[in-house]
Amino acid sequence: MSTQQTIPIRIYYEDTDAGGVVYHARYLHFFERARTEYLRSIGFTQQVLLREQQIAFVVKSLVIDYKFPAKLDDWLFVETEIVAIKGATILFKQYLKRDTDVLSMADVKVACVDLNKMKPVAIPEELKAAFLK
Repeated sequence: MSTQQTIPIRIYYEDTDAGGVVYHARYLHFFERARTEYLRSIGFTQQVLLREQQIAFVVKSLVIDYKFPAKLDDWLFVETEIVAIKGATILFKQYLKRDTDVLSMADVKVACVDLNKMKPVAIPEELKAAFLK
């Protein structure tokens, strides 16, 4: 499988409640951003896939385990790794960390979808090969 990737995340006021604790739904944004950057790091962008191949990746299932709260002004990292690639799906494991402490973990299954038919399609071979490098 492809190596894992890590991106930095700063927690801003807009991410938090009045007590400075990150809203639970913001974690979805952080994990989504990290998966998009992962795709970019292997030479693909969402826009090009949409325009040239009429495909997109959509979240099929998602499980998040919250362990500790992220807080205002935290400097965090999202680690993203691929666990499995099968036909039209990719299973990601993602971790939101403060230093070495895991604040949250997510198991995310995304499906490759033909935008014209809105149905799952096999992940293109060139994309699969890039993930497997």
